[in-house]
Amino acid sequence: MDTDRLPGCYRHPDRDTGIRCTRCERPICPECMISASVGFQCPECVRAGSGTGHAPAANAPRTVAGGVVAGDPHLVTKILIGINAAVFLAGLLAPALVVQLELLGRYAAYFGAPVQGVATGEYYRLLTSVFLHAEWWHIAGNLLAVWVIGGPLEAALGRLRYLAVYLLSGLGGSALVYLLTPPNVPTLGASGAVFGLLGATVVLMRRLRYDMRPVMTMVVLMLVLTFVPFGGSLSVSWQAHVGGLVTGVLVGLGMVAPTAGRARSLVQWGTCAAAFLLAAALILLRTAELT
Repeated sequence: MDTDRLPGCYRHPDRDTGIRCTRCERPICPECMISASVGFQCPECVRAGSGTGHAPAANAPRTVAGGVVAGDPHLVTKILIGINAAVFLAGLLAPALVVQLELLGRYAAYFGAPVQGVATGEYYRLLTSVFLHAEWWHIAGNLLAVWVIGGPLEAALGRLRYLAVYLLSGLGGSALVYLLTPPNVPTLGASGAVFGLLGATVVLMRRLRYDMRPVMTMVVLMLVLTFVPFGGSLSVSWQAHVGGLVTGVLVGLGMVAPTAGRARSLVQWGTCAAAFLLAAALILLRTAELT
């Protein structure tokens, strides 16, 4: 018997955890832990402490990052998956839509045609491209990763903070693509956002003192798949992967910083603002080069 193994969550026995409820001392995983004035509590202890279950907003159950615990902890993940699927189907029905939404720096189809791309002011492409996919296996792989990685992360951070990680990671990936790739090469896909969710998960697991080997193995494997060539009609954008991963790590550090109260919110949203401004600086730098 392995005596060094961490105990399993009392609600999810297959999830090892080093965190315990400060009231009943049962082991709890990130999906179950709720921030308390000191440490974390399990859902049952929080309900018992609130009496009727209608506690004031200031005392409402909180996630490990300070977000409000939602009835459906995976709602935003489901919505993001739905949006990606809907845009993919729309692209199949109207291929011209993909051309208008994919990430292009500066491009003209032929001499004399109107120039289009981010450099001409179409900055929306930096985010709309994150919801586009070229092949069924492309969207299937990305959305499976969003569900597997994003679902638990949303439960741990809360809806708004999780959405911020997703969108900023997608923007960070697009910014690095725009900066480092030829302006006439189209790029699309949610992989930058996916890598950002993975980066934030690494930070979260480190903060909770979980066994880092599984998630680090996943990071290494995904980076190997990023840089090792493989067959197929769609090339991998390492710039999007690296940009998303770095952004996810930075925003994740702000989200789970060991602070509380107003200071925690200031650190969290200040980090988000810094990540946005960094991406904006890269975008403006590249635009200046292309115009």
